[in-house]
Amino acid sequence: MTSYNDMPSDSRVWVYQCGRKLSEDEVISIEEKANLFLDEWTAHGAKLKACFEIRYGIFLLMLVDEKQAMASGCSIDKSVHFILQLEGELGISLTNRMLFAYRNNTGEVSVADRNEFERLVQTGTITGETTVFNTLVKNKSELETDFEIPFEKSWHKNLISS
Repeated sequence: MTSYNDMPSDSRVWVYQCGRKLSEDEVISIEEKANLFLDEWTAHGAKLKACFEIRYGIFLLMLVDEKQAMASGCSIDKSVHFILQLEGELGISLTNRMLFAYRNNTGEVSVADRNEFERLVQTGTITGETTVFNTLVKNKSELETDFEIPFEKSWHKNLISS
């Protein structure tokens, strides 16, 4: 399997966010399943150069070097099926796009649903300077520069009435 550091900066990235912090056992289980999935992941018969990483115990990152082989519709469908399978097996949410992750006042990563997040903004717990996580990054370069950004510069701000 390819490591994150071996992936080029223009590698395509998908970010899946868990609704809660994963346990150590869950992380180990997911990593084992991901390694097996990536070993077999192909697009039109071509093996994909890909890697998988769990960050902060909350984010599942899947990267593909599309210079080697493009991730096709079918291969993307396979990856989504893999994520949905993880959700079912572990009883976790990875595809709910209305969960927002942010760094709380102790610096830890917290997750809130849209209503709770909006309440935290309205009460001043989350301010314009609060770090939020941009799960819409498209490639490794964006992941490294725009994954953790201030709330005031994020897409989250457009969804929340302040």
